Amino acid sequence: MAKIKKKGTSGNVKNFITRTQAVRKLQISLADFRRLCIFKGIYPREPRNKKKANKGSTALTTFYYTKDIQYLLHEPVLQKFREHKTFAKKLQKALGRGDYGDAKRLELNQKPRVTLDHLVKERYPSFTDAIRDLDDALSMLFLFANLPTNHNLPVATVSTCQRLCSEWQHYVIRAQVLRKSFLSIKGIYYQAEIQGQEVIWLVPYKFAQNIPADVDFRIMHTFVEFYTTLLGFVMFKLYTNQGLVYPPKFDEEADARGAGLRAFQLENKSVGPVSETMSIDKKQQRQFNKRLATLDASKLDIDTETGPEPDQSELEPSKDEIDIFEPIKADASIDVLPQSNASQPSMRGADSSNIFSNFTVYLSRETPREPLEFLLRSFGCKRIGWDAVLGDGAFTDNESDPSITHQIVDRPPTSRSTESTDLALQPTGRIPGRIYVQPQYVWDCVNLGQIIQPAEYAPGALLPAHLSPWIKVSSDGYDPTAPLDAEEESEAEIEEDQNGMTEDLDEDEEDVEMHSAVPILDEDEDEDEDEEEKARQQHQRELEAEVAGVTLVDENKKSSKRSKQQKEEEEKKEMQKIMMTRKKRKLYEKMIYGNKKKEDETEKLKQKRRKLEKAKTKAVA
Repeated sequence: MAKIKKKGTSGNVKNFITRTQAVRKLQISLADFRRLCIFKGIYPREPRNKKKANKGSTALTTFYYTKDIQYLLHEPVLQKFREHKTFAKKLQKALGRGDYGDAKRLELNQKPRVTLDHLVKERYPSFTDAIRDLDDALSMLFLFANLPTNHNLPVATVSTCQRLCSEWQHYVIRAQVLRKSFLSIKGIYYQAEIQGQEVIWLVPYKFAQNIPADVDFRIMHTFVEFYTTLLGFVMFKLYTNQGLVYPPKFDEEADARGAGLRAFQLENKSVGPVSETMSIDKKQQRQFNKRLATLDASKLDIDTETGPEPDQSELEPSKDEIDIFEPIKADASIDVLPQSNASQPSMRGADSSNIFSNFTVYLSRETPREPLEFLLRSFGCKRIGWDAVLGDGAFTDNESDPSITHQIVDRPPTSRSTESTDLALQPTGRIPGRIYVQPQYVWDCVNLGQIIQPAEYAPGALLPAHLSPWIKVSSDGYDPTAPLDAEEESEAEIEEDQNGMTEDLDEDEEDVEMHSAVPILDEDEDEDEDEEEKARQQHQRELEAEVAGVTLVDENKKSSKRSKQQKEEEEKKEMQKIMMTRKKRKLYEKMIYGNKKKEDETEKLKQKRRKLEKAKTKAVA
């Protein structure tokens, strides 16, 4: 006889465990259990049949995998929690006796410290896994870095988040891995590409934040504690791959003066600070140029003896080819091998990462300095100035500096006051030869990967739509970047005209009703005149077709043929639907309904766009 199975020993009952049972099994408090689950990456699960998993009960219960809870029994962090509980009891006894010296000694020597290094290595076996999970970590740390300190947010936590965020931004600038950015209602989205993995994070705007009272900051602190450890590991690896010392040097005095990213100084492992390496490279370049100059003089003497000088046009590269090297002079003494197009980098990799390299940008006081500085430096701009009010570390704080090529302004143009003594300014307050743009210009250039015309971004101008760079337009969906077809515009105009005609007819009918005493005469005569006019036009068309040697096709016949074809197609579709099974017919009807809904939404968006374009043309006119 087979062994009888006991109820509740297999299946869902064995695979799942309730939260209350898990807390009792681990012998810890509910707060410590939550903290431990966040550290280990263990989350509640949803069984297929809650009633079976809960032994017949239908009460709302949180379930976990039994194997996950069994796995937590041997966790070193759990042992630290128990040690901390013992330490808290000893500290409470010492404070109760009034032995404050003993309490201080316990605090300094016997307080257990929880380390999460082994959890990071355990949850992320490879470096790629850690990069793939950076989205939430960066968004959380940037959020805490912008929050004010209070009893829920200690100063140490906020300062640690600010330091890690600044180090991350320095790496993105140094490695030039930033790809896209988008201004949204929530904040500014950024996308970077690191070792083939896309990392997207959100940075809130620099507004005065109100801390909500209904948010449990203990849970958020637990996430921040783990994310700071994770980002520390990742930053050490990224800086090491770039040949930099981690952590970079931090100047507290410069940070107190509002230097921001300029308060950090990157150092190479072998040479020292990055700025020194740049100066060494310049010295080497000068020595090399001097040697080339001496060689050029001797080469000129040789060229006069051997023959005529080659044509300059033969040595210059063609404009169609992509070339990032400087053009070589005709009298250069070095031998140059011909470079093939395959060896040159692509346009996106070569140009888009340095699109602002030739710019000298000045940021006005009303513009957001931190995001603009981060974007401009990430794409090659090394000369960024701003007003002294915005902080220290600017390339220049003189707005009338002649080396400035672009100025970012976020207010309408104003006329220059008569008291101003600066003769370089125009009556509009602008400096000749300088390009003035609004901040959106920088974001649109970054997303397109090239410099666009600044005419549409002039101060006070109506800016073009700022679209998300991550939306992929389907073949049937609405594409906001595509121009409207002429046929669609004409159809929309016809519809509007028809709507206007119907409104006019309604008004005429109302007028007729209001003036019903006035008799309506000669209606039959008007109809006869219309028929005669149509006959005359038809006769004129026939004569023109006869002269041209073309047979005239009657429009009424055309419309009748079309209507017949449409009727036949509809009948065929109905017959095919009748031949379908009930299940397939319902599926087909759902597909038609979904497609029609998408078409209606697309048409609504197009109508909105037409109205906006008409309003824009009227405003320009």
